[in-house]
Amino acid sequence: MASRQGGSGAGRAADPNSDGVSLPTAPRVPGGSRPDAGGRDVSAPPSRDPTAYAQTDHFRQRLRQQGRYVTLPLAAEAIRSGQLRWNSSDGWRFALVDEGVRYVIVVGDTETPSPVLVTGWTEIADWETVAESDRWSELDAHTIRLRADLSSHKERQIPGRIRPRVVTRPFEIGGHRVRTAAGDGFVECVDCGGRFRSKRALCECRCR
Repeated sequence: MASRQGGSGAGRAADPNSDGVSLPTAPRVPGGSRPDAGGRDVSAPPSRDPTAYAQTDHFRQRLRQQGRYVTLPLAAEAIRSGQLRWNSSDGWRFALVDEGVRYVIVVGDTETPSPVLVTGWTEIADWETVAESDRWSELDAHTIRLRADLSSHKERQIPGRIRPRVVTRPFEIGGHRVRTAAGDGFVECVDCGGRFRSKRALCECRCR
């Protein structure tokens, strides 16, 4: 499979890949009609027009980070044709599955003058489809799965989930650039040499 940092095409308590960044919470739930200060019905689904959305600084950071696989074209496609769901913690999400990878784009439109792209991440939706795809390399797949596992279980150590992963191209998480080898129950920062078994440890220990 050919390696590529992002392809074409695009509920948890909070953005599982936030690296400690606090996301704005949309003050609404589906159903009912509650206009905001500008008279907008904030319970209505967000726009399907990608050009209507501005970018938060957090989202722009995602576009630059190795191992995120989030791009503006993917975000636009997710908004146009992805599945739309409400999450009680971070609001509306667009999700698009393409060649085995799920692209999740979180948007907001109640706390800013215009709709915004809040954040985005990738998940493995179907491992076999990813393995058979020409778009993704084995390294890409292991990177996506490792990042998701660290974020989904960030409060506890997960050596058993780390050991099967082979990630030789460092990706940034918690202020560290980490990689891991097959059989290692930890990720290692290529800059400070620290070894970590949880996302919490990565976020609490500053890279020196």
